[in-house]
Amino acid sequence: MQKLTKTEEEIMLILWELKQGFVKDIIEQMPEPKPHYNTVSTMIKILQDKGFLDYEAFGKTYRYFPIVTKDLYSKSSVKTFLKGYFNNSASQLVSFFVKEKNISVEELEALVKELKKGETI
Repeated sequence: MQKLTKTEEEIMLILWELKQGFVKDIIEQMPEPKPHYNTVSTMIKILQDKGFLDYEAFGKTYRYFPIVTKDLYSKSSVKTFLKGYFNNSASQLVSFFVKEKNISVEELEALVKELKKGETI
């Protein structure tokens, strides 16, 4: 799966939340300063070309919707991140968070309990 730029990901996060929307709907959800309509429209075209979005036509207006789920993209991104920074090792990732004090012993114990149950978190 292709990696998204920060702006592309921002648009996808909005569409995953909205489920579908017109360019104006996407712009409304973006932080100030709002990008120009043509800028967002161009980014949407790129997302279509990458296979993340499709659309429904209403005359000359288009309503866009995601065809890649947030869950699928998240899994792909985490796998890429894990491979690139932690030699594909989840234990190295957890060790990093422990060393950086980004995860408490209690949270780590809860993760272990969940893993032992065979449940996902």
